[in-house]
Amino acid sequence: MKEFIVHTIPGSPFARAALATLEEKGARYRLVPMTPQDMRGPRHLALHPFGRVPILEHGDFRVYETQAILRYLDRVLPRPALTPADPQFAARMDQLMNVNDWYLFRDASAPIGFQRVVGPLLLGLTPDEAVIAAAMPKAQLAFDELARLLSANPFMTGDALTLADLIIAPHLDMLSGTPEWATLTRAHPNLITWLERMNARPSMQATTPQRVMAMAQATALPKAS
Repeated sequence: MKEFIVHTIPGSPFARAALATLEEKGARYRLVPMTPQDMRGPRHLALHPFGRVPILEHGDFRVYETQAILRYLDRVLPRPALTPADPQFAARMDQLMNVNDWYLFRDASAPIGFQRVVGPLLLGLTPDEAVIAAAMPKAQLAFDELARLLSANPFMTGDALTLADLIIAPHLDMLSGTPEWATLTRAHPNLITWLERMNARPSMQATTPQRVMAMAQATALPKAS
């Protein structure tokens, strides 16, 4: 099978979802790193007209939007299956993936993750505490709903790992390194246990920000003559 190529800024939680899915599938892939300076530049916009990451290339096929990438991978690499066969469990997976994109990312990862993690590490910015404080009520709502849907299950939709786990885990892992994590999870030990279970998986260990940065540096090294 042709190699999968992932274009992204190292550290993106959305890209980590794609990389972790590739790892779960045992697929061969290559990372093509982008820098903050590349964002929305000509090379980036030629791959993604809306200037987001990640972008997946597979032979002469290109696809962007993380949910589309994950579903594509689950179709072309059917084992192990990461979409439930049961329609109701599959619908729950789809719902959770949309909760991730529309609420967890928008209301927690984007404001809090950017202010605490992305901005300081990649851009040298000082966190804006007012932005973080304003984000907390909606971020809490997103955490409350994820915890309710998870309930006592080992994975987000039940007993088996799905794409929902793989798209949500990178966001919660990033947020777990912020001071706000303790507040957001205070009433939700099930989310803490779930994240520990996810972080123990080889796919998550292989795609930590440090590992992905090492991949990016190896890709950027000039080839020996």
